[in-house]
Amino acid sequence: MADVRWGILGAANFARQHMGPALTLAPGGHVAALATSDPAKAAPFRHFAPGLRLHGSYEALLADPDIDAVYIPLPNTLHVEWSVKAMQAGKHVLCEKPMAMQAGDFDALIAARDAAGVFAAEAFMIVHHPQWQRARQLIAEGAIGKLWRIDGTFAYNNRDAANIRNQASTGGGGLRDIGVYVMGSARFAAGLEATAVRASIQWENGVDVYATLSAKFGDADYAAFTSTRMHPRQEMTFHGEAGVLRLPVPFNARVFGEARLELHRGTETVTERWPSLNHYELQAAAFNRAVNEGGAGYPCPLEFSRGTQAMMDAAFASAR
Repeated sequence: MADVRWGILGAANFARQHMGPALTLAPGGHVAALATSDPAKAAPFRHFAPGLRLHGSYEALLADPDIDAVYIPLPNTLHVEWSVKAMQAGKHVLCEKPMAMQAGDFDALIAARDAAGVFAAEAFMIVHHPQWQRARQLIAEGAIGKLWRIDGTFAYNNRDAANIRNQASTGGGGLRDIGVYVMGSARFAAGLEATAVRASIQWENGVDVYATLSAKFGDADYAAFTSTRMHPRQEMTFHGEAGVLRLPVPFNARVFGEARLELHRGTETVTERWPSLNHYELQAAAFNRAVNEGGAGYPCPLEFSRGTQAMMDAAFASAR
């Protein structure tokens, strides 16, 4: 398998701390270039990519013939524009979530992908972690019987007005930052699409800081909330007639705590644990394989991400 040579658009903190190292540590690829107008920001990237080439603009990196794939950690409102430009330049694209601001934008992304003959995906890392693949398998196999209810929670406290997550102009807000997880994980595990989506939202300075969600997944009720003004908490549960699946660290494995899945049936609880796996590295490895093998079996293609965005669009429409 050919090694995928990665370029990163922008020296974002998340790219420096998480995805940059993952792109180099994961088998099948390495970080080869960075685009930033400030050369000083490249220094930390060279700790894990000592041969890093530096480009002074995004356009220059996209023109680099020695780059195969581009990772895009830019502000949300720039994702579609630069994803399309990267694909038109013949680069494979892994773009941070939310990859688009509305579901219709995915049509342009899918069209650009198909026209260029490249692979592209939203960076929805959790579906690459075995705790979520196992949850999906158990539900499909009937381990909890008929699914009656899904509950989801994701909250953290960020009151920094300068943070892009708190700025409407850059596509901030809780639903776009973390709602994608409580929605997308339910879709992935249940293998169903949401209907009857409803939401109630509290806003501050044009961004949602607290949202309660309800929907139906088949016959199952769905209830969730997100907040960027509350004490950190995250959990997903899937409650069936014969048991309960609980994921107490569903979204920030190794940061919020140990990734584990609890299957409760009767008086018995079986717990599976994954204490050391890094879902960013798993995502990078899966993407590298998709580049070399044509994308077959990739758990989160653009079409999947479009479905999550459609659910989010319905939530916003309901609240407004």
